[in-house]
Amino acid sequence: MIETILHPRITDSRDWATVLFVLSFAIIAVTKSVFENRFGDFANLIFSNKYNKVYKDSSHLKSGFTIALFLVQVISLAFFIQISLSYFGLGSKTDWIFYIQIFTFLVFFILSKYLIEKIIATSFNIEEFMEQFNLQKVTYRTYIWLFILPINIILFYSDYVSRNILLAIMATALTFNVLTYLISIKNHQNIIIGKLFYFILYLCALEIAPYYFMYYWFTKGSA
Repeated sequence: MIETILHPRITDSRDWATVLFVLSFAIIAVTKSVFENRFGDFANLIFSNKYNKVYKDSSHLKSGFTIALFLVQVISLAFFIQISLSYFGLGSKTDWIFYIQIFTFLVFFILSKYLIEKIIATSFNIEEFMEQFNLQKVTYRTYIWLFILPINIILFYSDYVSRNILLAIMATALTFNVLTYLISIKNHQNIIIGKLFYFILYLCALEIAPYYFMYYWFTKGSA
């Protein structure tokens, strides 16, 4: 009789993360090389508003520069979410299957939200404004998660993750998101005043409600 020995699936290898980190920096390096001037303006975004003035046209939302750095943003954000969840005992930070699930959810959530926004914006005849508004949001969010990428590397390979560091990054990201909205509203205040009702509807339906339901689901699921 042949005895069958079952071996548990190993998911704690960190090689997959190393590949993703290297890939992220490779994408950044290639993007910097191909879009040298634009990348320079983007890097100075925290000190100057030149980037938003030069690349404010909505067509830049689908440019190679935006898409490439957006990919790095999602990679960085997925790592931070996985590290945070592992800190609270809701998963392992070295489980590559868990990372794929988080990454897939983020991509699905962002793209679905964008498509719904497109439909609503077209219905309310504010498509151009929404494209510009989304471009600024993507720009600022990409900026902060590119800076957090090296921090993710330290947190991932460290055996001890400080609670204060995680909370500080969360607070910084939240504050930066709020500032993003305020800056975008200020830059488009003339258009917003003329379409105030639609803009309030947009904020409630597509900017507040999705995150509220995600928070509700997460807190109920972990209770």
